[in-house]
Parts: sequence; structure tokens; C-alpha cells
Amino acid sequence: MPLISLAIACLLAVTLGYVGMCAASPFGTCRKCNGFGFAMDIDRKGRPKRGKSCRRCKATGKRIRVGRWLFNRAQRIYREGTH
Repeated sequence: MPLISLAIACLLAVTLGYVGMCAASPFGTCRKCNGFGFAMDIDRKGRPKRGKSCRRCKATGKRIRVGRWLFNRAQRIYREGTH
């Protein structure tokens, strides 16, 4: 029985930690461009250069976290349903 309660406590701690992170910092770095806002290319001489702007984050380098996106969606549905 203690093993199950330990697993539940760990899952609860991870969940509450993610909820706290989404509340404190709703935006994370874009996984496609690594927060640069653009892709890195290499020119013909082998030097890095700026590539095209990232379409996923619209060249900001930041994306909204999944948990925050779900929270915003739930709030919007609740708000529209109560009016």
C-alpha cells in the first residue's frame, strides 16, 4: 500500500509543479527555433546565417504552454456559457 500512495504523491507533486509553472510563466521557448525566432542556416562558406522566420511562434521565440492553453480555453468556454 505505501508504494501506491508514494506514486500518487509523486504524480500530484509533478502536476502541481506544472500548474504552478504555467501560472508563473505561461510562455515557454519555441521548440522549433529554440527561442531564436528564426531558423539557423549555413551559407556556402560554412558560416551560420539567419534563416527564415519561424512560422510556429511567428518570429517571437515564445510559445504558450499546453497547460496554460487548456486553462485559457476552459476559462473562455465558461465565460461564454454564463453570459
